[in-house]
Amino acid sequence: MKSEKKLFDIVVVGGGGAGLAAAIEAASLGVRVVLLEKNNHLGGSTAWSIGSISSTLTPHQKKKKIIDSPQHHWEDMPGFAGDLGDRDNDELRKILCDEIPNTFQWLLDSGVRFLGPMPEPPHRQPRMHNVLPNSRSFIYHLERRAKKAGVVIKFNSNVTKLIQDKNEVAGVIVRTKNGEEIYAAKGGVILASGDFTNSEVLKARFMGLQAAKVEAVNSSSTGDGHVMAEILGGQILNGDLALGPELRFIAPVKETLMRRLPPWAWFSTLIEWSIELLPDFMLRPFLMKFLTTALAPSISLFEYGAILVNQDGLRFGDEKKQPALRVPDQPGKVSYIILDRDLAEKFNFWPHFISTAPGIAYAYTNDYKVNRPDVYTQANSIKELSIKLKMNLQNLEKSLNQSTEISLSKGPFVALGPVRSVFVHNEGGLKVDSNHRVLDSMNKPISGLYAAGSTGQGGLLLKGHGHHLAWAFVSGRRSGRIAAHRALIS
Repeated sequence: MKSEKKLFDIVVVGGGGAGLAAAIEAASLGVRVVLLEKNNHLGGSTAWSIGSISSTLTPHQKKKKIIDSPQHHWEDMPGFAGDLGDRDNDELRKILCDEIPNTFQWLLDSGVRFLGPMPEPPHRQPRMHNVLPNSRSFIYHLERRAKKAGVVIKFNSNVTKLIQDKNEVAGVIVRTKNGEEIYAAKGGVILASGDFTNSEVLKARFMGLQAAKVEAVNSSSTGDGHVMAEILGGQILNGDLALGPELRFIAPVKETLMRRLPPWAWFSTLIEWSIELLPDFMLRPFLMKFLTTALAPSISLFEYGAILVNQDGLRFGDEKKQPALRVPDQPGKVSYIILDRDLAEKFNFWPHFISTAPGIAYAYTNDYKVNRPDVYTQANSIKELSIKLKMNLQNLEKSLNQSTEISLSKGPFVALGPVRSVFVHNEGGLKVDSNHRVLDSMNKPISGLYAAGSTGQGGLLLKGHGHHLAWAFVSGRRSGRIAAHRALIS
C-alpha cells in the first residue's frame, strides 16, 4: 500500500558528491529539499574515488605563482580524449572549466582540504588537486553542510519510478523496507544516481556481453537514473566508453589506516603541511599505505614479461591484449601476476614501478612486500610458490615456460595477487542541455527532470584525473540552483 505523498520542492536521487552538491545549493535558496539514498549511508562513487579534482585559479596555484585560466583548461582537455574528441560536448566542457574554480573554493569553504596542484600532461600547468586525507572527506563535510542547510536525508530509499503529471516530472516512487512511498517534487527531480558500471544489462547493451561480466568498483552503480529517464524518452550518450576494465588488487580484509584517518579540516591541513615540508624518507612510508591499497598494477609489467595465471596456475591468453576482460571467466574471478627474481628487481626501481598516483609517488616491488603482504607471495622455487598459492604445479610450470618475452626461470619468484577485473567508471550519461535538463529523443527537455554527475554527463568526455569529480560538484551545484529557481517561480 502506498503512503500519503510527502511534499517537497526538490527531490534529489543519490547521495554521492553530485547529489549532495545539488541538495545543498537548492536548499540554500530556501526551498524544501529531500535527498534519497538507496544505501544506508552517503558516499556513492565519490567516496570510492582517489579524490582528485583538476581546477585552475585555485589558492594552491596562486600560492605557487602558477598563471592559468579556465580557457586554457578548456583548450587542454581534448588532449586527453585523443581520437574520441569529436564525441565530446564542448559546451558542457566550457561550463566545467569556467565553474570549477568557484566550486573548488566552495569545497574549501565546506572544510575540504587538498594537496597540490600536481602536473599531469597534456595540462599545460599543474591543475590536479588531491583531497586530504581521503575521498570520504567530501562526504563528511558536505553531509554536515547539507544538514545545516535543512536538507532532509532519507536512507534505504530506492527510487524505482519517476512520476509524471501533465507531461511534467512531479515526483518519485520509492521502495523502502516498509513498502512504497511517494515524494512529490514541485520544482523537479534531480537524478544524481551515478553511472551504470554495475548494470549487466546496460553494460551488455553498450559494451558487449563479455564486458558485462566485469564488476564495478562501486557495486551500487546500477544505472537506476538512466533506466528511469529512458522510460520517459531520455537518451544515453557515450555508453560504450569506460575506464576499464582494469586489473585491481583485492581490497585488504581490514580497512587501511589511510581510509580510517579522520577528515577533520585541521587534521587535513596538518597532513598537507607535512607532505609539503617533510623529507621524502619520512613521508614515503605514509604514502605507500595509500598507494599499495588504492591503485592498479601497471600494464608495463606484462610488457616486460610478467605473466597472468588463474587460481589453477594456467595462463589464459595474451597478457598485453585486454587481460582484464578475461579474468571474470577464471575460477573465483581472480588471477595472479607472476614475476621471477630479475623482473621483481627491475620493478623495484624507477622508471619501472608496480603502481602510481600521478604527481604523488610510485610503489615498487618491496613496497608491496612491506605494505600488502596479503597480495604478495614470495617463494624460492616454482614448487614452493604453487604450494603457497594452492596451485597445480604442472600447470604453473607450463605457464612459466610459455613466456615469450623473457624466461621466468630465476628464483625467488613473486606472485602479486589476487587481482580482479573492475570498471572504475564509465562515460555513458543522459543527454542534457546546458541547464542540466534531461533531453528526449527529439532533443526537447523533459520538463521537471534534471541530471547531474555521471548520470547527467551529457556526452562530456572526462578523461584525465580530476575531471569526473569536478563535473560531479559543478553539475550538482548548477542543477540544484536551476531546479530551485523553477520551484520558486512555479
